[in-house]
Amino acid sequence: MEEPLYLLLPGSLEALTGGTRYDKRIVQALRAQGRAVFVRSLDTRFPRPSPLALAEADAVLAGLPAGALTVVDGLAFGAMPGIAARHAARLRLVALVHHPLALETGLDPAEAERLRVMEAQALRHAWRVVATSVHTAQLLADYGVPSARVRVVEPGTDPAPPAVGSTGSGGELRLICVGSVTPRKGHGLLVEALGGLTHLDWRLDCVGSLERDRDLVAALRARIAALGLDERVRLLGELGAAGLAGCYRRADLFVLASLFEGYGMAYAEALARGLPVLGTTGGAIADTVPADAGILVAPGRVDELHGALERLLSDAELRRRLADGAVRARRRLPDWSTAAQRFAAAVADD
Repeated sequence: MEEPLYLLLPGSLEALTGGTRYDKRIVQALRAQGRAVFVRSLDTRFPRPSPLALAEADAVLAGLPAGALTVVDGLAFGAMPGIAARHAARLRLVALVHHPLALETGLDPAEAERLRVMEAQALRHAWRVVATSVHTAQLLADYGVPSARVRVVEPGTDPAPPAVGSTGSGGELRLICVGSVTPRKGHGLLVEALGGLTHLDWRLDCVGSLERDRDLVAALRARIAALGLDERVRLLGELGAAGLAGCYRRADLFVLASLFEGYGMAYAEALARGLPVLGTTGGAIADTVPADAGILVAPGRVDELHGALERLLSDAELRRRLADGAVRARRRLPDWSTAAQRFAAAVADD
């Protein structure tokens, strides 16, 4: 029988962020394969924990049995170098890195450097590091992590019915954007790019949390109104599985202007539905979205977004070719059972 695995992560396993969804699906699949997995929730303030949150995390690790295989989500692991050092000799600590903390959009240079130094210190004490993409694994070299300690386990993707689209030809085109409204996801850039395309017939549904940065959401709503897009752009917040599936089913095009992604699960989920993709080259996105399935522009470039959107909205044949590429890509996407098998191998003793 395989040994138990302990997973520590900030907040609840039910949160709908990409990183937590990865954690949850790996846990579910490992359990389905007969592995005992025990989940411990840490304070939601990671990666900026209070002294109390750090003390609680220290106590959780101290309460685990000696030698326990202990996976700590990178949002927490990178923010607890002292605690990692204290428990590294007693536990087999695995850092699960979705993307380095310092690469979150919107950080001032001093804060980014503080997070970079702190995470580099913490990673020195990881017995193993699991990265969710080859791109993220390559970034870890800058953090002093020997490649021999790094394993790559990309997310799985659920099989999904292909999108039907809104009209098939002519008429209003439906765009879908999936991601929490945070600076890194680039909603403001997308809205600016669409503001100059009101001569075309389209509607955008944005699905994702509106609670993580309420000031940004308020500013985004104001900009949507100023551009006269109230009737075209809907911020739907988080949706249940049925609501999200309905948005995907009616969509003609997936759009997400992320400035950086450690993998880009939302892009993969769009491919699973055979949708043509408009994204950026930020982080690992170019590895996730094949060239024949989408158009990727430089991150942060409204002009390039605008041009690509105009092409895609105006050219049905281009959308069809990219949709065909997405269908080919969906056949290559691993499922979560395969991802969990790879995860188990990644954290096994060599």
